[in-house]
Amino acid sequence: MSEHLQPTVQQDGLRRVAIDPVSRVEGHGKVTLLLDADGEVCEARLHIVEFRGFEVFVQGRPYWEVPVIVQRLCGICPVSHHLAACKALDHVVGAAPVPASADRLRRLMHYGQILQSHALHFFHLASPDLLFGFDAEPARRNILAVAAAYPEIARQGVMLRKFGQEVIRATAGKRIHGTGAVPGGMNRHLAPADHALLLAGIDEVLTWCRGAVELVRRLHDADAAFYDSFGTVASGFMSLVGEGGGLEFYDGTLRFRDADGQIVRDGVADRDYHRVLREAVKPWSYMKFPYLAERGPEQGWYKVGPLARVQNCDFIPTPLAESERRAFLDYGGGRPLHAPLAYHWARMIEMLHAAELIRDLLEDPALLAGPLTAAGPRASEGVGVIEAPRGTLIHHYRVGEDDLVTMCNLIVSTTHNNEAMNAAVRAVARQTVSKQTLTEAALNSIEVAIRAFDPCLSCATHALGRMPLELALVGADGALIERVLRD
Repeated sequence: MSEHLQPTVQQDGLRRVAIDPVSRVEGHGKVTLLLDADGEVCEARLHIVEFRGFEVFVQGRPYWEVPVIVQRLCGICPVSHHLAACKALDHVVGAAPVPASADRLRRLMHYGQILQSHALHFFHLASPDLLFGFDAEPARRNILAVAAAYPEIARQGVMLRKFGQEVIRATAGKRIHGTGAVPGGMNRHLAPADHALLLAGIDEVLTWCRGAVELVRRLHDADAAFYDSFGTVASGFMSLVGEGGGLEFYDGTLRFRDADGQIVRDGVADRDYHRVLREAVKPWSYMKFPYLAERGPEQGWYKVGPLARVQNCDFIPTPLAESERRAFLDYGGGRPLHAPLAYHWARMIEMLHAAELIRDLLEDPALLAGPLTAAGPRASEGVGVIEAPRGTLIHHYRVGEDDLVTMCNLIVSTTHNNEAMNAAVRAVARQTVSKQTLTEAALNSIEVAIRAFDPCLSCATHALGRMPLELALVGADGALIERVLRD
């Protein structure tokens, strides 16, 4: 049995089972299952049990510190927070849009982030389950075992991430928590030596990305019925789309589709996000539950990230990824794909797209020369929306006349996916645990469903307030002696 399976506890006639912590995700979370006397799963929940105070402790700081501070939310996707904050504060300093050189450099940085993050997730975190099976021994479910059994796959995964990290280093100054972007633009051009280094490697990267799409598609086709049914719950989609409805990672307007694929909202400007979105709060998680306001919390929740983006756009503006998107849509037969495991297929299509975008950008002379910053009439408020690797990321700030931040609101990708992840957890738990013996494979299957969304739990809980607390005293026999709850 898994070392992170906690002892079962009898409570109110139900048996409680906890998976704590959820493994191979960024951050700390746990899953609780409530089983009745017949072994049926009555409830299954993903709990985010850590919290961060970023929305509060950036208040009172000078606005120019914010892009460096907020990326400390995460060591996996710091570039996304860095750029979303800068995009928001571009409005405050009167520099939206930023000069062409700054725009191209920021995009290059962002596409490097997409590439390295997607490679990290698929090859390091997800591929052990997909290559060895959900019931493989826990000791095999890691990148070292993949390297032993599939050395070329593992090598390509490592090298893809390395290339993406080199893009980030060249544009941001270092691989993690760089300082390349500033409110109003960028503070450096791409060095000629870095430009030559990236140009020399991009063709091989494209080849590896095409191979990754083929690999995940082959895995899917090998057991399509399982891949399509595992943890599948239909919902709407939300993402940015660019000009003409194209897939867009860096800029654009918000589009919402319903579970049948019909567009229900389109062309929502970044500054208007709060007019269409609401966030529900539940007592058992620090993470909020966003939804489309006009549809309410029960019907208005949605998915974000690769599965949403690839199906929400009208086209991908690079030829190789667009060809793969069409094959993906053809597989769905005209109906949206909602299966969590389809995230991996869509994720590799996006990784290929990011590589194509990097190749095209490296031909742009604006990376090497041109104005880097701009300024204009000051504003007191700014919103920046970007498509992070995991999905739509929103940063919203207000700044006083003294240049100090007075308000910060962050809605991150994993928060948008909160209800979708909980729905997938419930579906998989009922498929694999109800009326069955608890096994390592069944419990890992629940984690597999969570990992498919590539959650960043550290990013998702960033509000600071009165902490709910549950204290349980359990005897040596596993029986609950006393429970105290501060809600």
